Amino acid sequence: MKSVTIGDVASHANVSKSTVSQYLNKRYDYMGEKTKERIEKAIKELGYHPNIVARSLKQKSTKTIGIIVANILHNFSTEVSRAIEDACNEQGFHLIVCNADDEPEKEKNYIEMLRAKQVDGIIIFPTGGNKELYRKMLDEKYPVIFVDRSVEDVPITSITLDNRKATRLAVQHFIDRGYKRIGIITTSIIRDITPRVERIKGYRETIQDNSLQVEEAYVKSLEIEHIQDGLEEMLSLDEPPEAILAGNDLALIEILKYVKEKRLEIPDDLAVIGIDDVSFASFYTPTLTTVAQPTFEMGKKAADILLSNILDKKAEGSLSEYCFEPKLIVRDSVGYGSDAKGRDTV
Repeated sequence: MKSVTIGDVASHANVSKSTVSQYLNKRYDYMGEKTKERIEKAIKELGYHPNIVARSLKQKSTKTIGIIVANILHNFSTEVSRAIEDACNEQGFHLIVCNADDEPEKEKNYIEMLRAKQVDGIIIFPTGGNKELYRKMLDEKYPVIFVDRSVEDVPITSITLDNRKATRLAVQHFIDRGYKRIGIITTSIIRDITPRVERIKGYRETIQDNSLQVEEAYVKSLEIEHIQDGLEEMLSLDEPPEAILAGNDLALIEILKYVKEKRLEIPDDLAVIGIDDVSFASFYTPTLTTVAQPTFEMGKKAADILLSNILDKKAEGSLSEYCFEPKLIVRDSVGYGSDAKGRDTV
């Protein structure tokens, strides 16, 4: 069966091929409503479908960008990706979303696959394990943005959270409520993943700034499957922590599983704060105090910068870090610690 061409549409609508091309590319500035209606009707009657490959070759653009998330299970990753999709959709761009599972080799394969498919740019939540590949894209002036993490010695524009402030807000809230024995559990920092490293630094700084001592037994960075064991070790100490900060949403879920299994009461037995305002935080019992990231603003910023670099070839990459502010959302999972006893807690 002979495929319908742009020429067939033009002939059927009694317009030129260039007019049909302008219509398909949504350039309506000098096009009357009746002309648009005739072209639209012709497309429907003939069953015309644009040749995306041919158009990409002609325009030197696939109108597609890639996203490589470190771990798609993170609430942060899905919300940021959704914001990127919204911003790209407004500009007529499509997305290919890939999940690297925090594995550098998998990330490398996805970068190479996306470039082979000639996507116009890539947004990466970097594992940090492919520095030479990152630098190669930078040297080639290929449009690329980092989200959530920066990579040392790789000056690619990054969209991040003020991670030290995120833990400062949480730890200070614990201290203000009378807690002194405060622990933190994050997922693994083996590959020096910047948000996790910075959150631990913020924790240490806030403990010390309040003239408290950092207890190393209260600080753990573990693979997901070992987090409950790590919490068990903490709570089995002679002087266990009375409050725990979860470094991200996945760590928080493991802590809540442990609490349920051991039939502990939050906040009476253990006060809890999680970084990432998970969807269930407001209806979990008790409701969970969290530190929220402005995920949609971060995703939109990443998309806006990348699309600007793609659409305006002369646009200079600012090669800087856009650092967003966290927000403490106080709910019911933090009560009052032992230091608050005997004083006004209203």
